[in-house]
Amino acid sequence: MKKTIVYIVVILVIFALACAVLFNFNKKDDDGKDLETVRLAEVAHSIFYAPMYVAIEEGYFEEVGIDIELSLANGADKVSAAVLSGDADIGFAGSEATIYVYNGGEKDYLKTFARLTQKDGSFIVAREDIKDFTLDDLVGKTIIGGRAGGMPEMTLEWALSDAGIDPKKDVNIDTSVAFSAMSSAFIGGTGDFVALFEPNALELEKEGYGYVVASLGELGGVVPYTAFFARDSYLNENKELIENFDKAIQKGIDFVHNSSDKKVAEAIIDQFPDTSLDDLTKIIKRYRSIDAWPDNTEFTREEFDHLQDIMINAKELDSKVPFSDLMYEK
Repeated sequence: MKKTIVYIVVILVIFALACAVLFNFNKKDDDGKDLETVRLAEVAHSIFYAPMYVAIEEGYFEEVGIDIELSLANGADKVSAAVLSGDADIGFAGSEATIYVYNGGEKDYLKTFARLTQKDGSFIVAREDIKDFTLDDLVGKTIIGGRAGGMPEMTLEWALSDAGIDPKKDVNIDTSVAFSAMSSAFIGGTGDFVALFEPNALELEKEGYGYVVASLGELGGVVPYTAFFARDSYLNENKELIENFDKAIQKGIDFVHNSSDKKVAEAIIDQFPDTSLDDLTKIIKRYRSIDAWPDNTEFTREEFDHLQDIMINAKELDSKVPFSDLMYEK
């Protein structure tokens, strides 16, 4: 009897697998057409990236035949590693990642094909509510700045240098704390200030542990802060897919610019189940106030050069790399 049951189970499994092959159980769009899966690795899961989540939640990717398989890589270095290893098709992180790979001598290196944000998305949080805060308030203090060589930390260094403050001597920038642990480290007593993305900055304010006193985005200027990139070979072999991916992102950007803060929050709330609609709305408003999102996915040579100026100032880059080498021509 037991053998009979085993045989029946085996037959059913084989039948199910055969059906999957014969009838192609891939995801389909509303017209029944197969969707092409794109494995997308993101640097962090932040409300800062609202236009991308809008594109996912509003079905803009499905409209162009794409099914997004989103994964969290926690760090630009890990995103680029995922793309280079083949674990992801497209990476989403700071454009500095493509420069590091290019300078590392990779033949099939990474090229950027679309941007999503144009400002640094982190905010300086202080332990006290400092009225009329200036960067001079950081002199002689410790600020948890993030990973050395990462955009938040380099933008902080550039902003300090631009204000005539030596980031190496006048301020202690703590780069030893992992990105995911920065909030908890600050709550635990590390540092006088911390640079945080949302919703972490708002959460610290609500819990009474700190106060947002400045935006690094406003201090750092316009740069291709977070963008989409892929191997050169992948881009050349998937031109139509990349074009469609770009269209979906553009629709997400348009939605954010043409909708109220609350409507944007409602569109992406499933991406942030632990954040209330009210908090999401406040955060969208905060990012809108610093002009975090561009009007389109394109960015200029000047913006890319500014990014490299920030890297050179942080001693993470010796000389600029050619804009044309790292930009994918659509």
